[in-house]
Amino acid sequence: MSRSCLKFGVAAALAILSAPMASAQEAVNADEMAALCHGGGLSTCVSATIPAAGTQAVQGWMSPEIGAAWAAGYKGKGVTITIVDDFSSTSRFSGNFGVGTQTQRHGEWTREEAGMIAPLATIRSKDFSTGSAVGLAPGLNVLNLSYGMYAKAGYSSNQIGWASEEASIIYYATKGTAVVSKAAGNDSVAVGGITNGQQDYLDLALIGKPSAIFVGALSTNGTTTNKAQLAWYSNTAGSNPMVQSHFLVVGVDGGKTGLYGTSFAAPIISGYAAIIGSKFTKATPTQITNDLLNTARTDTLANYSASVYGKGEASLSRALAPVAIR
Repeated sequence: MSRSCLKFGVAAALAILSAPMASAQEAVNADEMAALCHGGGLSTCVSATIPAAGTQAVQGWMSPEIGAAWAAGYKGKGVTITIVDDFSSTSRFSGNFGVGTQTQRHGEWTREEAGMIAPLATIRSKDFSTGSAVGLAPGLNVLNLSYGMYAKAGYSSNQIGWASEEASIIYYATKGTAVVSKAAGNDSVAVGGITNGQQDYLDLALIGKPSAIFVGALSTNGTTTNKAQLAWYSNTAGSNPMVQSHFLVVGVDGGKTGLYGTSFAAPIISGYAAIIGSKFTKATPTQITNDLLNTARTDTLANYSASVYGKGEASLSRALAPVAIR
């Protein structure tokens, strides 16, 4: 089983499975599902609130709806976002979220992005090299998964001997005890599809789980007058109704940030979930999930089809509009 970051970066050093637009996908191979990757367990779970340097300003890559949410007082306070990602490897790549060019690990990028969307949320870092179970904090929890678990195609997810890390994530999504934001993947196939003889079994395991959301990438944020298209690399919802009903898209404007991939779509939804949770403080993870899914827009998308865009483009303003959610 291979644990793989679903990322597109600009650094040539990351040119494993490289693609046009200076993109790259870094794969880390392991002989068994339980085998560790990226540094052999150099860190476990690091808890930190990300510094707010520049995070209070709405950046050009963000939806303008974020500024409206902040102005209303909703910035993710009281919610914990756990970023399960690479925080220990030597691989780094450069980009700019509007606060200056930086060179960081994959997990450091996804953590920064989620923290910029929801600046008052508590952000925790869980290095996926450890394989240990993901712990939950008091209150609403959101888990960000900008990686996949790849192995030879043809098995069911029930046949996989999951490590404690993924087993805990799947359990939380099944029981509805955490919002799970999963990057859809960068292979231009349907979620759960086969690429080079392999499948992302973490995708397969999350299909049908009540508090899991698959997140695809648009090339930019959509409007009714300038409709957005799916990014060329992004996986789609496909024909499975259970995926379509839990699939959202958001703009990933790599032309502004130098960062491409569904890796950078998932943290946007994680941030949105935290913002919504800071308004609806009594809501469950499943209620937050359903609110995001049921308020998505289709009128901002070019040639909308559920098999491509699932429920549509996430709309933070619509998700925050109700007086209460259930």
